[in-house]
Amino acid sequence: MKRKLLFELSQEGRRGYKFPASDVPSCEKLPQHLQRQTSPILPELSELDVVRHYSALASLSFGVDLGAYPLGSCTMKYNPKLHNYVAALEGFANIHPLQDEKSVQGALEVIYKTTESLSAITGMAWGTLQPLAGAHGEYVGLKIIRAYHTSRGEDHRNKVIVPISAHGTNPASASMVGYSIVEVATNAKGLVDIEALKELLDDDIAAIMLTNPNTLGLFEEDIAEIATLVHGCGALLYYDGANLNAVLGISRPGDMGFDVVHLNLHKTFATPHGGGGPGSGPVLVKEALRPYLPTPDVVLTEEGYCWDWDRELSIGKVSGFWGNFLVYLKAYAYILTMGREGLKEASIHALLNANYMLSRLRGHFNVPYQERCMHEFVISVHDFKELYGVSALDFAKALQDYGYHPPTVYFPLIVSEALMFEPTESESKETLDGLIEALIELGELAKTDGDRLKEAPLTRPIKRIDEARAAKNPILRWKPKE
Repeated sequence: MKRKLLFELSQEGRRGYKFPASDVPSCEKLPQHLQRQTSPILPELSELDVVRHYSALASLSFGVDLGAYPLGSCTMKYNPKLHNYVAALEGFANIHPLQDEKSVQGALEVIYKTTESLSAITGMAWGTLQPLAGAHGEYVGLKIIRAYHTSRGEDHRNKVIVPISAHGTNPASASMVGYSIVEVATNAKGLVDIEALKELLDDDIAAIMLTNPNTLGLFEEDIAEIATLVHGCGALLYYDGANLNAVLGISRPGDMGFDVVHLNLHKTFATPHGGGGPGSGPVLVKEALRPYLPTPDVVLTEEGYCWDWDRELSIGKVSGFWGNFLVYLKAYAYILTMGREGLKEASIHALLNANYMLSRLRGHFNVPYQERCMHEFVISVHDFKELYGVSALDFAKALQDYGYHPPTVYFPLIVSEALMFEPTESESKETLDGLIEALIELGELAKTDGDRLKEAPLTRPIKRIDEARAAKNPILRWKPKE
């Protein structure tokens, strides 16, 4: 059933409030040129009508609290409500970033200990919590790399190597910092082609950006050799932390040879994710890069915690204040709640869930890379498109009719008609079985009644839309009929 807008529900003369007579003396009227010539068009409803309208709309929004959200490479895991409670505590929620340091010692301690914890988890020396999202973290990390090379008199290093399977933000961030992008191919296993990499390494390379596991959900088994080769030509290794949820407590980017790491706290560390923010993308670095971190840094002195602005080589401030404080506070609460073993167990269950799904779907869908996956995997429905005209988008839309959020589609680009699933550790076997059975049923339906998938979703208030036209000519507000 299509939901009507408030304007469409409006009934002339209906009110949801009635103000008492004002005993405040009236002020002078606004100048004529500032006064409205006509009354504003506003909906007229009772309070109950308004409450029911917005409550009904809220029930249509899909989130991880309502069902499985297997968005590959985005780690849409459950956000514990305990951490929201912590972030709402008056001592955290009601402070101001410009307060005197002595009055916010608790907040400064959170910043210090969160940085300390994330450094230990990633195998880095220290970091910054200022970046406001993952892509912002990439930008900051690459600025640090640029500053490092500049301080060594190596401004000629103007290229960054990026795998063809990388997240799109990687080349975009490198380009924003002023680097040229060099793509490196993948081999038959879906991993970095070592021989192709060797051909690219020279004195112009500043860094290589890698996600490990990569966007196919595969661990770069040659990462030690890659690190040796890249360091051998004087370049650095940048770790895109989008997939860190697969290796918590199992392996660390620093031990793999990476020099700079950005993390997505709204992925790995169970803080809210989606809607454009708020996010948090801390950057952690090895000791050699520590002088280039953004200012200010929180330090612990005999008098307590304080801001340290005295960093001659720093790339400077990269956020309006100190980052999205309440977001990384939730991440710190998550780390304390889980503990060392809990974080490791979360990753192990994420691996188990992904491999369980993949093993059950393998006989029904094409799996382009046959290696055992890590926390996520990619299947291809290219054969369904060729034989029955049913695309990856059709499968994704139809999955909504079964109560599941669609997976990532058409990514990585190296897989035709890709569906990318990341079940995370949050989901139970029963939930995974339901998702698997829905996919298998859709596969059979595609062979016998493909048009049904092409018309999906059928049970949502808004059916299949023209996505290209919606993007180019969006209707963002209600207009009265003329």
